[in-house]
Amino acid sequence: MERTELKSAVEAILFACGTPVEAERMAQVLSMREGDIIALCEELKREYETAGRGIRIVRMNNSYQMCTEERFAEPIRAVMDLRRNTPLSAAAAEVLAVIAYNQPVTKSFVEQVRGVDCSGVISGLLARQLIEEKGRLELPGKPLIYGTTDHFLRCFNIASLDELPPLPDDEESEDDTSHVSDTTGDADTAENSDTVDNVPDSAAARSESAVHDAADTVVSVDGETKSPTEQDGGA
Repeated sequence: MERTELKSAVEAILFACGTPVEAERMAQVLSMREGDIIALCEELKREYETAGRGIRIVRMNNSYQMCTEERFAEPIRAVMDLRRNTPLSAAAAEVLAVIAYNQPVTKSFVEQVRGVDCSGVISGLLARQLIEEKGRLELPGKPLIYGTTDHFLRCFNIASLDELPPLPDDEESEDDTSHVSDTTGDADTAENSDTVDNVPDSAAARSESAVHDAADTVVSVDGETKSPTEQDGGA
């Protein structure tokens, strides 16, 4: 097939699938190199953006997906009679930030950073498909480790984790969180000693600082991307 025909084939595949499609899979089907498929997808992506169409193509790691433009969310909801999705709670946004910036991590790591039990919140994030189990640590008890999903990337409107807002420097984080270490007390020390993995001080401080950025960035997360300004109060 000629290049124009191949580009049309990629466009048809993305439209028909609806869900993210790996570039490697398309390359196998179309008997092309993965790099050439990525180049075609990026070319299509630019064409849609330049034309100002109601459809756009987004990249998530090495996968591509066709979706609607954010500015048409309201008329789409009205036509399809869709309710506004429930936004993440502050606790869920915090846990998601900790996992996103430190993955893969165990539940005990997250609980050390936040200082409270996170079982229910993690279960909720799993149900929303924002995080997933990435395996188990080869330690006593073999605890599960968690990381983010492609759905997480789509909800944040980013192509990869490299596009997450940068974390503050360690020195700034230590200054911002110095008062926390003065008030933790013996209870936190006892709790940390029972966990499987220890949280480095810098990682904990950096994750806490990232929480505020994530809380402002996380939006409706059940199937569409929205801007933070559209967000109502979270539950």
